[in-house]
Amino acid sequence: MDFNLGKEFMKNILMIAYHFPPVRVSSGIQRTLKFANYLLDHGWKAQVLTVSPNAYQRVSNDQMHEIPPEIVVKRALTVDTARHLSVKGRYLGWMALPDRWVSWCFGGTLAGLLLIYRHRPEIIWSTYPIASAHLLGLILHRMTGIPWVADFRDSMTEDDYPTNPTQRKIYRWIERQTVNSCARAVFTTPGAIRMYTARYPEIPASRWALIANGYDEENFARAEQSEAYRQALAEKNEQIVLLHSGVLYPSERDPRQFFSALAELKQTGKIQTGQFKVILRATGHDELHRALIIDNGLDDIVFLEPSVAYETALAEMLVVDGLLVFQAANCNHQIPAKIYEYLRARRPILALTDSEGDTAKVLLDGGLTGIAPLDDKDVIANKLLEFIGNIQNHKNAIADDKYIEGHSRQARSKLLADLLNTITV
Repeated sequence: MDFNLGKEFMKNILMIAYHFPPVRVSSGIQRTLKFANYLLDHGWKAQVLTVSPNAYQRVSNDQMHEIPPEIVVKRALTVDTARHLSVKGRYLGWMALPDRWVSWCFGGTLAGLLLIYRHRPEIIWSTYPIASAHLLGLILHRMTGIPWVADFRDSMTEDDYPTNPTQRKIYRWIERQTVNSCARAVFTTPGAIRMYTARYPEIPASRWALIANGYDEENFARAEQSEAYRQALAEKNEQIVLLHSGVLYPSERDPRQFFSALAELKQTGKIQTGQFKVILRATGHDELHRALIIDNGLDDIVFLEPSVAYETALAEMLVVDGLLVFQAANCNHQIPAKIYEYLRARRPILALTDSEGDTAKVLLDGGLTGIAPLDDKDVIANKLLEFIGNIQNHKNAIADDKYIEGHSRQARSKLLADLLNTITV
């Protein structure tokens, strides 16, 4: 890693993040890991406060080597209430408020204070989607007075989220304390900022900041040199393969109309087994989707595949014929982090989403028009046939290099460094 400043001039930042290697998740891990890496190029050195690996349901060492030796990682003892404190799968509700990992706040406070004493960070930074991360950031900020940047990513609460009223009330309390106390509240989409501006009109506009997710060029470079990539290329044939990589939420990314469209196209002979294939990789809800696939008679076309190492997943994106996005209209203020990796893979993208949402805007700004509403079977069927035809005729648009490079993790880290520098001037 090349530093712009000598080590003696580096500023320290305490980064509080539940998701950090060795956890295996689809893309949530990448934001903190890459910020910690690339902030080193901009004069900031991270001390990462995270949880003990036993808190994670799934772990993998495939990205442990990406943690630079300059970064201090402190893992606070944490238990998962549902897995470690339940009796026959049952536990008292208050034991998982605001979330199942609230125990992190006890060990994390002590561990955080020790990191602050040793490294004297100029900024505390915490990142959602685990609510206890912001609670821990709030505690440490109030105990030390160190400026705090709260990385919300998406909205923390909605009118119907969390679904449990008590949990939603506590989430909203943490949210309000956070936006009132932090120096900056960072979101990944313009729609989320609009939502919070309306929700908290008393907060000055200067407190809201936009830093979107992105892709990592170094990971893609390694993926392109990997055995997984060479093997995928060697196995490639005339069959058209579409891929969705990552979690497929039953509501926010509901694939039922997509399955209905596929079933109709299959029944009318417009797509045929053996010539067309859909891979749903690491959906997180395989049993639910499997039942829908079978009910629609698609088990010879749609295949549920397990999670794989991160760079193996990138290698798969680089080889398939098309990439699928699912995003409901009630998530117009959100953008799946995966979309930036899709752009970098330079494969055609078919997005089943509202054309007025933030997800569609990212694609439309890049000149990509393969968009259909998630809840309209007939439009999906027509757009899918058009998409397949364009694949066969090499006519699907790919975003240009300049547009793609603007969404890199390196570019996003420069934005974060600039934001941090405005706070510490």
